[in-house]
Amino acid sequence: MSNLSRRDFLERSMMAAAAAALPATPLLANAAPERRAGPNDVLRIAVCGVKGRGLAHVGEWAAMKDVQVAAIVDIDENVIHNALSSVEKKAGNKPVYYQDFRKMLEDKSIDAVSIATCNHTHTLIAINSVIAGKHVYVEKPLSHNIWEGRKLVEAARKYKKCVQHGTQSRSAGGHRKAATFLAEGKLGAIKVSRGLCYKRRESIGKKPNGEVPKGVDYNLWLGPAAERPFNPNFFHYNWHWHWDTGNGDIGNQGVHEMDKARWYLGKNSLPLKVTCIGGRFGYEDDGETPNTQIAVFDYGDSQLMFEVRGLETDKFMGEKVGNIVHCKDGYVAGTSAFDLEGKKIPMEVKEDGRATNHFRNFIESAKSGNHETLNADVLDGHLSSALCHLANISYRLGEQRPITKDDPFTCEEGNEAFNRTRKHLVENGVDLAKTQLRVGRTLSFDPKNEKFVGDPEADKLLTREYRKPFVVPENP
Repeated sequence: MSNLSRRDFLERSMMAAAAAALPATPLLANAAPERRAGPNDVLRIAVCGVKGRGLAHVGEWAAMKDVQVAAIVDIDENVIHNALSSVEKKAGNKPVYYQDFRKMLEDKSIDAVSIATCNHTHTLIAINSVIAGKHVYVEKPLSHNIWEGRKLVEAARKYKKCVQHGTQSRSAGGHRKAATFLAEGKLGAIKVSRGLCYKRRESIGKKPNGEVPKGVDYNLWLGPAAERPFNPNFFHYNWHWHWDTGNGDIGNQGVHEMDKARWYLGKNSLPLKVTCIGGRFGYEDDGETPNTQIAVFDYGDSQLMFEVRGLETDKFMGEKVGNIVHCKDGYVAGTSAFDLEGKKIPMEVKEDGRATNHFRNFIESAKSGNHETLNADVLDGHLSSALCHLANISYRLGEQRPITKDDPFTCEEGNEAFNRTRKHLVENGVDLAKTQLRVGRTLSFDPKNEKFVGDPEADKLLTREYRKPFVVPENP
């Protein structure tokens, strides 16, 4: 059991059992907190999901003198030991272990919850944490679908809690500088704000269903997702590539760049139209989500574009996982500005004073109770995640067609990206003559009501059927 003895593990389990002796509260329980950590108090936090990204959360919180990692929550007992031992080494305390997040929510001494679970449980845990009176740091994407993301925004405002989205570029000095530079119009009007996720993803292969590993609460892991047999290729990490639990790379690594693309464009709403094309090319495996996507979002006066490439690829304009903003008099690539000839120019702006450690920004905001000081407030997380969901909805409602030379978009920029992608696929050994492309439906969207215009089929994909009792509340 890693650096923890069996005795230590049992001790923590007994502590959790004692703390959760009462029956589990319903998911929608409205339990007011007994305390609130003030500026000079130690803020007690629980970390949910600690196999991957959650370990970074544990390390960040445990290193802060005014934060105590009070609890570790994970459905898999086999992955908790590194997190528990990390807290002991860094901070000296022994966190309580909970397998069920609902039991943790009964502990009124916990001030905040840090969530790094699978995408399909982000909002479920976050909303119930807010209802239980706790502030929330939730990893990207904020939501698994658009409807539940909006419900989390509503809950955060209703219960006056700080909810920070894990898009940490919002706290980085270089990105804040680029956003200010573009907002000041130093390069003229923005034409296209482009996000790139060119990240190699190997095939996950195919695996048969099997037995649930010992120590895993599979029912809790499924949560709101439909019942299905356990399969190791749908479990740790590879859940990203299945619609029931993940959102593909556009909603995984890509949401960071999507967030910056919208930020740089200066849009605090969703677009009027979306079209997305793509496919899962280069291999056949258990994955469902595309490894190649091009999405075009029409805001009327400007466009946001996003490209996903999961096969080996070169950089585009110096970027692989990043952003390019095309303006009237030049462009920004990464955190540098260039004129129309590609000559680098100074990015001179007044610093806004909000560049900081993203986790620290959350703690200070939670202690003050002021969500306006968050660098990645829940509303920003909702809008940027929703863009990823809009692209996926268009894609999923599309039709399979041969990859021909016919341009699938109505805009020049989209078709330019498509022709580059065709070349990219050939370079990766994809036979275009034998390959089908999914051409997504062009969807009109009402940003005010967050509904599609005249498309009930698309509206159904704004939410999901939640498996009871893991239901996101209609009125949190």
